[in-house]
Amino acid sequence: MAEPLHVWIVDDDESVRWVLTRALEQAGMTPRSFDHAAPLLDALGREQPDVLVADIRMPDMSGLELMERLQRDRISVPVIVVTAYSDLDSAVSAYRGGAFEYLPKPFDIDEAVALVRRAAAQAPGNGGDHAADRSFGAIVGRAPAMQALFRAIGRLSGSSMTVLVTGESGTGKELVARALHEHSPRANRPFIALNTSAIPSELLESELFGHEKGAFTGADSRRIGRFEQADDGTLFLDEIGDMSTALQTRLLRVLAEGEFYRVGGQTPIRVDVRVIAATHRDLATAVDAGTFREDLYHRLNVMRIEVPPLRERREDIPELLEHYMAHAARELGVAPKRLQPEVLARLSGYDWPGNVRELVNLCRRLTVLAPGREVRADDLPGDFSAAPEVPASDAEWAQGLARWAEARLAAGDSRLLADALPEFERTLIRVALAHVRGRRQEAARLLGWGRNTLTRKIRELSLE
Repeated sequence: MAEPLHVWIVDDDESVRWVLTRALEQAGMTPRSFDHAAPLLDALGREQPDVLVADIRMPDMSGLELMERLQRDRISVPVIVVTAYSDLDSAVSAYRGGAFEYLPKPFDIDEAVALVRRAAAQAPGNGGDHAADRSFGAIVGRAPAMQALFRAIGRLSGSSMTVLVTGESGTGKELVARALHEHSPRANRPFIALNTSAIPSELLESELFGHEKGAFTGADSRRIGRFEQADDGTLFLDEIGDMSTALQTRLLRVLAEGEFYRVGGQTPIRVDVRVIAATHRDLATAVDAGTFREDLYHRLNVMRIEVPPLRERREDIPELLEHYMAHAARELGVAPKRLQPEVLARLSGYDWPGNVRELVNLCRRLTVLAPGREVRADDLPGDFSAAPEVPASDAEWAQGLARWAEARLAAGDSRLLADALPEFERTLIRVALAHVRGRRQEAARLLGWGRNTLTRKIRELSLE
């Protein structure tokens, strides 16, 4: 019989230690907990666990400082970093320190246990591949889809491989490309961005590869193209799906051989450029239709990152609105304006076809045009005034509940909570599950529960 996994937990939050300890014990593991780093380091001098779970913020030594200490002392153990700050900066710090993975709070117990098993299986000596120097830029998002995006950026940050970034227009594909560059081995070299759909096809070849003097009418001097400008760095090609077939062929040659000719040139030019391409189109469909080269598609699609549309991460909308309202105020040199709860609720229910770009533009517009310090519903442009109203702090539903309670009390019924609470939970569970098309883990996050809690509630409330 295999020896159980030994998992050490260091966290100054007693409730987190208790929950993890019980979950790991039930999973057949042997946990040991510490409330700060000093006794853990002392214990590491005598023995070593299979996996270490560490909080990122502790009073005596942070989880990041702890990982630095482990590296300095050459103690090789996979570390899972737990953080209440589920943004890209938190993820960057975890990966930079050499974390196997980071786990944002509130976390699902089943997910945490599965992560511990994966960490143990991929630990050095167990056939794993443990990267040690990872970091990223500052993109914020708490939605599960954004957490998946953060993890993808983190795992790619130590490499220079070609990446294809896909997603709808306005989702922030260039921000992802910049994050990949800024935390790659090429971070100190140029980042050159080019929107290939914004340049006429007859000029795009010169824009990419440059031209020699006299190569065509108007070429009065030699021009250095974007590939040469990005040498040793990163070239971001946005809307690559709109590129002509002839230019696709030339681009394929550069990716395959690392060299090209300027327009009108006779001497090959060698470059070392990391290419990150982006598109809102379905390139696989374009390949089937014969409008995009299949061999180029496979060259670009070495690694792929999907940026989610804003309507699929609605829980991020309030935070994004707050951030970009403040940003717009700084741009215009005015005091930031506050969104009334009704406005926030209405915008949270809007589908945002233009994604984050549309949200940013709305924040600028409201900052300029809304007359008071608070933005009201009638300040919203026409497109947004038709958005569904999702009651936030308004009292409509609460007033209905109050009337129901008064009627029950008048009838002599004193079991208000016993009757109301289960129906309240049933309603919220049904709505959350419908919103995420039945995906329980995502529904649990929306409700602020772990998946185990949601599963238990579904069973107790006969919602199976």
